[in-house]
Amino acid sequence: MGFNGQGIRRFQNQKEIEKFVGIKAYAFPECDGIGGVYKHRHEDFIVKEITKSGEILTNYDDGYFIISDQDSEMYTTFILQKNNIDTFEAIHLISKALKVPKSKFSYSGLKDKRSISLQKIAIKGNYGEELHNLRIPGISISKIHHSSKPIKIGSNQGNYFVITIRNIEKDTNLRERAEKILDLVSTHGFLNYYGLQRFGTFRPNSHLIGKFLLKNSFKQVFDEFVTQLYSSESEQSLKVRSKLRDDNDLEWASKNFPKSLNYELMMIQHLIEKPNDFQGSVNRLPQALIRLLISSFQSYLFNELISLRVEKGYPLFEPVKGDVISILDDVNGDLTHVSYIFGNGYDQYLLKALAMNRGAIVAPLIGYDTNLNQFPLFNELFIELLEKENFNRSIFNSHYFKEFEFKGAFRAMINKPQEPQVIEIAEDDNFPGKMKMKISFSLKSGSYATMLLRELMK
Repeated sequence: MGFNGQGIRRFQNQKEIEKFVGIKAYAFPECDGIGGVYKHRHEDFIVKEITKSGEILTNYDDGYFIISDQDSEMYTTFILQKNNIDTFEAIHLISKALKVPKSKFSYSGLKDKRSISLQKIAIKGNYGEELHNLRIPGISISKIHHSSKPIKIGSNQGNYFVITIRNIEKDTNLRERAEKILDLVSTHGFLNYYGLQRFGTFRPNSHLIGKFLLKNSFKQVFDEFVTQLYSSESEQSLKVRSKLRDDNDLEWASKNFPKSLNYELMMIQHLIEKPNDFQGSVNRLPQALIRLLISSFQSYLFNELISLRVEKGYPLFEPVKGDVISILDDVNGDLTHVSYIFGNGYDQYLLKALAMNRGAIVAPLIGYDTNLNQFPLFNELFIELLEKENFNRSIFNSHYFKEFEFKGAFRAMINKPQEPQVIEIAEDDNFPGKMKMKISFSLKSGSYATMLLRELMK
């Protein structure tokens, strides 16, 4: 990553972008990847939610129920299949068509835009008939039912993926190489990084904006959000951002920034009305976006801590003194709040829990209530990270952390996919002379399939 004379933040390849957001290490660097590209076509990336009962969602339509009782506490649930549309946009389109506020929608999580995805959505109220008759390009709706409850974030068990990797060099050992890596990640796991989607695809800077927010550096928030240039964004965006940065003509910017840059336009308009009120311009942003920006910085710190641990030579799959082990609620289950520090007298039991897939080494997601003394090893690493990032712990007392309830939590350092397998290897119809590979696997909620692909493809 570097800057040219025009102040554009440039990345030569995806690995440079990954390093920029803290993704630096591999679980199995000794294994050569298979190469290739994913998401060449949106239908190459299929993701389906897995319910708490273990059911993989399908769009097979079993009819629908129209609720005659207009109970305001009732919810209408349905399966949303979207093709090459992100979750926010799909909900916006449905909301607009039904004339229902977006605040009435609930769902378990966001799905990749460049994909075919199936997820369960709920709307407060009775909209069975309207949903049944709805026709929107790229969107299909099935399994319309009623429920007494909304859908909570993270309420699904996980996601099932079917992914086609293209443009792979021909190799007689291709299947063997791929299956070796998939066996390793199935047995031992891969690094549970937050993926690039967390930070922005074309402008991977949401963590920087979040950091400036927490430091109350509102002018820096504006500069990074509105005028910082990224070589990966569109030519039109580069042109208008560059002109505003060079001329500082807010009136011109308000008329010439594309409407797609609506958040930037909100901030620009505020500064026209109240010059130099950068804090006020930030407060114009939707609360959900501010939450996302702060969460991105929290995710960045997690990524950096994991990378620093690897850099220091600590083992990935075995605990060392000062590690924290969380007990899982089932075999390969979810983390619980029951945790122990390795090296404090319970080691034989903790090693047994890890061997039985009933425990996981965890790293902190730092919030205002995090006591890093409870994470002895990561506390040492965090002190190094503070120096590198040029900030101090006081930013975790920011009112933003408290206002949005970023109390702090922890996240598994390693992620084990369920049943990863190579489904098919064939000649690539999109890249003549190359191969394509179709794989499938399941991941827990909150995991990133792209991080498993990164380990496989390198």
